[in-house]
Amino acid sequence: QVQLAESGGGLVQAGGSLRLSCAASGRTFSGYAMGWFRQAPGKGREFVASIDRSGGSTGYADAVDGRFTISRDNAKNTVYLQMNSLKVEDTAVYYCAAVFGIGWFRGRDPYPYWGQGTPVTVSP
Repeated sequence: QVQLAESGGGLVQAGGSLRLSCAASGRTFSGYAMGWFRQAPGKGREFVASIDRSGGSTGYADAVDGRFTISRDNAKNTVYLQMNSLKVEDTAVYYCAAVFGIGWFRGRDPYPYWGQGTPVTVSP
């Protein structure tokens, strides 16, 4: 089992950048694929990005591809989401999630472990 804690959210102007972090507990972090999801007010939780357990393979939602970068440091049990060129429509609560296994995963269903979320607000 793994516990996740996100940090790094906040208020930023459009065009700016933020880096989110997700710290994981447990000694088997390197066995987990990790994902970032977001939920805007009044909307469902949507996929943002995912990374496989080695960090060698990643996937992104079309809406963030080219602007966001997911990465991980297995020595620090941490996954990151670097968000550049932020837009007002990126405003949401951002969640990290973990699933034990090979590859990376786009959908919500494979992920049994979730953090509590960190809010990101992008102002015009």
